Amino acid sequence: MPELRKSPIIERWVIISTERGKRPLDFKMEKRPSRGGFCPFCNGNEDKTPPEVLAYRDPLTAPNTPGWKVRVVPNKFPALQIEGDLDKRGDGIYDIMRGVGAHEVLIESPDHSKNIHHLPKEHIESILWALRDRCIDLKKDSRFRYILIFKNWGEEAGASLEHSHMQLIATPIIPKRAIEELEGAKFHYNLKERCIFCDILKHEIREQKRVISMNDHFIAIAPFASRFPFESWILPREHVSAFEKTTADWFPSLAEILKSVLARLEAVLDAPPFNFIIHTAPCKTPDLDYYHWHLEIMPKLTKVAGFEWGSGFYINPTPPEDAAEALRNVDLTCGETNAQLQQKVEEQR
Repeated sequence: MPELRKSPIIERWVIISTERGKRPLDFKMEKRPSRGGFCPFCNGNEDKTPPEVLAYRDPLTAPNTPGWKVRVVPNKFPALQIEGDLDKRGDGIYDIMRGVGAHEVLIESPDHSKNIHHLPKEHIESILWALRDRCIDLKKDSRFRYILIFKNWGEEAGASLEHSHMQLIATPIIPKRAIEELEGAKFHYNLKERCIFCDILKHEIREQKRVISMNDHFIAIAPFASRFPFESWILPREHVSAFEKTTADWFPSLAEILKSVLARLEAVLDAPPFNFIIHTAPCKTPDLDYYHWHLEIMPKLTKVAGFEWGSGFYINPTPPEDAAEALRNVDLTCGETNAQLQQKVEEQR
């Protein structure tokens, strides 16, 4: 019998279609051949991108030359333009403003063939530091209200280039989906004087059913009302509302669990295309007691079609409990074994 599940954060229902129940092998996708050709993100092609705004590189190398480890450049075809004022105005009943913002690309590595989780943990940590540094810098601009960090991997997930990269877009308004999540979290806090995300963490550690991976500072779970098969969330185990305010000595743990979860998805689903998004507090807010930053990973295994668009419901053919079990049981050298994870969970129940 299918189940209707409601997200505890926002007013969103999901249909867990157990009668369509799909196992990992059911999602195996035909591999597309490499597109080949010229890549502007590869080592030696630094002059083919806009000048870098940040790079971690060998100390004796000049900007916009080889020798970098992580590199951030403005997007050559930006969704929003950095120049100009907002110029807010009305046109009858309609509101208009200029498309002002920042659109940057973080190139994760000079190596064209490696996705982020194929890199050493220390390199992933450098990527996360670069994201933090850019968030801090972009938040200084008084025009920006929100910074969205996301990654598209694979053509089906919207990646236009094969070379592994992330994007940052700073917007002059707070996106609708961020507002919905913030308002849902605030409603729970006003009702119970507790953060809903902290409540979810405590419940998941106690129940164990949807825990994928865990270390000293972070936990990965399959959310109770998963919209998509094998949807996975990574959350700090202590309350932090903004990504860039994460404690410095937690970054090795974040790199470790991100590498672990992505490697598990690759092992179970044969390297699926995916999107991931960092959900964080808006720019002009103090520390929020009611909001908890987190990272959402969504493998691109099913299509959103008419029913989803018309109803706002999602149909997920794989219960998150089954997905978590499949991911948890992968034995990886990059993270804890299943036995070690089980021991950690038992110790903290």
